Amino acid sequence: MGSSIALSKFDIEHSRAASCRKRCARRRSTAYTIASRGTDRNGAGGVDDRRLEDEAMMRRALELARHAGELGEVPVGAVVARAGAIIAEAYNLRESTHDPTAHAERLALEAAGRATGHWRLDGCVVYVTLEPCAMCAGALVLARVDRLVYAAADPKAGACRSLYRLTNDRRLNHRIVTEGGLLAEECGELISLFFRSRR
Repeated sequence: MGSSIALSKFDIEHSRAASCRKRCARRRSTAYTIASRGTDRNGAGGVDDRRLEDEAMMRRALELARHAGELGEVPVGAVVARAGAIIAEAYNLRESTHDPTAHAERLALEAAGRATGHWRLDGCVVYVTLEPCAMCAGALVLARVDRLVYAAADPKAGACRSLYRLTNDRRLNHRIVTEGGLLAEECGELISLFFRSRR
């Protein structure tokens, strides 16, 4: 009886994740698709466009993080985008699924692989509200993503700049353009409030 209840909860959370992916598919032609502005990324205003796109994507990741917090999960959200459109998104589900690897980034990469039909995520940018840990940084390298943008640094577990630099390690066969600090204050405050409420 106990195991069927656990399985039911597991199914509910995965159903929520599937619903999240469907919403993401609908967003491909919305404001998250920056390319629809018609501005050449390499031409005038390209840098400004990228900044606007980065902020829009990170704000979506922040929405996902808030949803995770409402479920009692550590509030971290992640978005995978290609050519200005979201192809996958996820939030932490460790508590709900009893899976120690169910971090937002790993789940988003898994969903992106299913969405594209390939494990290689060339041309993709990953946005995440907290600096990835060693597991997630390794997964990003393995997925061959082009770029990583994270918000708040994680001095205790961050593996992109804080403790390690796995995404830029020259000994590995792939390196990722890594940028941190976008909406860091908002994302960091969300995590701080979450842990404060648990004390």
